[in-house]
Order: sequence, then C-alpha cells, then structure tokens
Amino acid sequence: MGHEHIETPHLDRLAAESFCFTRGYASGPLCSPSLASIITGLYAHQHGITGNDPAFEYADQRYSANWRLERQPYFDKLKESFYKNRLLTEYLAEEGYRSLQTGKWWLGSWEEGHFDQGMTHGDPLLSGRHGDEGLKIGREGLDPIFNFIDQSQDEERPFFIWYAPFLPHAPHNPPDSLLQKYLTRTSSEPLASYWAMCEWFDKTCGDLVDYIDAQGLKEETLVIYTSDNGWIQDPEAKNRYAPRSKRSPYEMGIRTPFMLRWPGTVPPKRDSTTQVSNIDIVPTILSASQIDVAEHLPGIDLFAEEERNQREIIFAEAFEHDITDVLEPNKSLQYRIALAYPWKIIVPDTQNIPGAGTELFNLERDPHEKSNIARKFPERVVALRKGLDRWWKPD
Repeated sequence: MGHEHIETPHLDRLAAESFCFTRGYASGPLCSPSLASIITGLYAHQHGITGNDPAFEYADQRYSANWRLERQPYFDKLKESFYKNRLLTEYLAEEGYRSLQTGKWWLGSWEEGHFDQGMTHGDPLLSGRHGDEGLKIGREGLDPIFNFIDQSQDEERPFFIWYAPFLPHAPHNPPDSLLQKYLTRTSSEPLASYWAMCEWFDKTCGDLVDYIDAQGLKEETLVIYTSDNGWIQDPEAKNRYAPRSKRSPYEMGIRTPFMLRWPGTVPPKRDSTTQVSNIDIVPTILSASQIDVAEHLPGIDLFAEEERNQREIIFAEAFEHDITDVLEPNKSLQYRIALAYPWKIIVPDTQNIPGAGTELFNLERDPHEKSNIARKFPERVVALRKGLDRWWKPD
C-alpha cells in the first residue's frame, strides 16, 4: 500500500497472488463491532454489537479488582442478544467444516462462537476480555493452528481458521532485532515500535500461508486478509493512536485492503476502484463453499463480477466505545458513513454529538479528507443522505 518504511514481504507476496482490493472498508472503526460483522455478515446496528463494552453503573471503576465480575451481567445480556444471529461457523458446520478460533474474540468463549476448538475462554474470573488466552497466537507462535490443520487433514475434514492476532495492536513490544532495525529509520521510538510490530505480524502471516502450502493445500484453500479497523501511530506516545484513525469515521479509521488468494480458481488481480466491505466476507466464503447464501445478508459475493459492477455505494457506522443500550443501537451512534467513490459523506448523530456538521469529501482529489466541501456540493449531500436513509435511518 506504499508505506515508505514498513517492510511486509510476505503480505506483498500474498497480494501478488491474490484478487487484491485496495479500496476496502471495515464496517466500523472499532474492533468488536467490526469483528462481529466479519463473523455474521451484518452491520453493527443489525447484529447488536455496537461497542466494545456495555455501559454500566460501575464504568467509573473500570479495571478495578471487582470490575470484571460487576460487568458480567451486562455482557450476559449482550451475549444473549448477539448469539441469536447466525454465525459463519454455524453455516460451515452444517457442511462438515471444522472451525478454530484464535486471537481476538470479544464476546464469551470459542464454544459460544460455535467453533470446534479455540483459545479464548471469556471467563471474567480469569481476566476474560479482548480474547484472553487467544491473544497469545502469533506472539507465541502458531502451533495451535498448525495442530488444527494436521488434525483436520487426519480426519479428512475441511476447515475454517479465525486468525485474529493482537498484532500490531498494543502493547507494542516487538523483538529487539526488529525494533533496532526501525530505530534507524525514525527518531521516534513509538513509531519504530509500531513499524516493527507490523513486520512481526507480516512474518506470522507468511508462516501461516507457507504451512498451508507445505501441506499441499494451496489450491484447496481460500485465504482472506483484511483488518478490523485502522490505526495511525502517535509519534509522541507509545501504544497510542493518532487522531482521525482508530475509532474515527475517516479513511485511516475504516479503510483496509482486502486480499483473496485461491490459486487455480481465482486469478491474481489488483482492483483499485471497486469498493468492498467486511460484510462481504461471509457471503463470499459461503459462495466459495457452495452454500446457499441467506437472503438477509447485505453483502455481496466478491467473486461475482456482476454483483461488484452493480454496487454503487457502501456504508459504515461509528459508535461510542461503550454500548448505551443493547437493543437500541441509535443511542450509541456517532456517525453514519456512505461511500460512492470518489464521494464520501460523514453524517453525525446530532443527539450524541451536538453541534457537529455533515462532512463531504472527494477522495480522488482529497484522499486525506482535509477539505469539507459539503456546502459547495449540496446536491451531492442530499443524494448521499438519501442513500444513507434507505440503508438505515435511526429512530
């Protein structure tokens, strides 16, 4: 994607072997809602995970000794609501697939996510949050994944792997060799640490793809790469993100490349114009697995050229970190976003963000969203607002 300093040779190779969409988007700039969209194929206002934690009366005591227990009833309510949705793992299980969970998994355990095996226990008594034991994947090797692949091969069963490592998420504690490499490229240790984490993550991706290929599964395996949301490193503060990145509706909060590698079935191609979203992952996998796609899914099969060509607009949404009301997503809503390249509109929820105004950008001319041209193109604002309201108009 053109970074001046970060080296990602394994992801570069993956991109060269993939149908690579450079204009991809997460459906939201916060990890839990975005991850939930990846596993359900639904937007956050549909699947109900609009934030990372449910708001509750002890929020001012967060991370206190009893906080994990005090919050559990709120998470139980959230789980009860979320697991009414049909997950990708359930679709695949019906066709004989085994599923493995590793890495980030916000809500409960791998069993609750209908995986056959996993790492995340979700127990508040054992510091269950973010993904707990699952977050060791990548940082402490990939043996759980390798073992799962071997078991699936022994059983002659197809498999699905959820590899969602906490790389390059904070804490930024890369191997010293990588840190020293990037300290020669910047005077900012926070930047060097983050860049080193990106290369560490790159290496784990290479290790995983190489293992699949070494088992003779290259042409039988669809590999999908994306990110759950954005991050721009603050050069002055380690483990901190800069403004207009994570949790923001701007490009660096939601834009991400998508790579789909399936040698022998999908020819490599670089597509820099088609807009794609993480809500497309579930229908794409179901189509590739020859599973009938449920009509209620809003995404498209990314391998279907006609569907790609017919798409004119995609959407995203940003919410508060804490969920105000599990059953009423509009109470936590910050922004609704519509993208009809090159146009992008950001519409704030004025009840939750008083005084904020609508923003319009031409991403072709202004990729860093420095100039709000909403007043200059009112007709474009009206058209995109209509699209947003047809998609979802909060009460």
